[in-house]
Amino acid sequence: MQATHADIGFSNQAAAKVRQLMQAEGNDALKLRVFVAGGGCSGFSYGFTFDEEVAGDDAVVEQEGVTLVVDPLSYQYLLGSEIDYIEDLQGAQFVVANPNAAATCGCGNSFAI
Repeated sequence: MQATHADIGFSNQAAAKVRQLMQAEGNDALKLRVFVAGGGCSGFSYGFTFDEEVAGDDAVVEQEGVTLVVDPLSYQYLLGSEIDYIEDLQGAQFVVANPNAAATCGCGNSFAI
């Protein structure tokens, strides 16, 4: 049984970008999966992928009709975080504002606890 969690934020901008990508792919079943993996210059790194499946133990966040899913291992590192989508001089990307991160690298894609 999947659980809905409001303790991971999913911005309107991120949801809008996911919806745009779903429409471009012609697949309304796509969900944004956010995960944490070992590695990166600070110890852990964030990953983003699209997934059609939701595992029974995934955390699920709904925003503007779009679904974000997080596996249980990654969830503990993302608790209290906000998933956003930004476009700036460095490019366009999904980003994580993580209050649990003790340190982050310059690219913003890796962090330490």
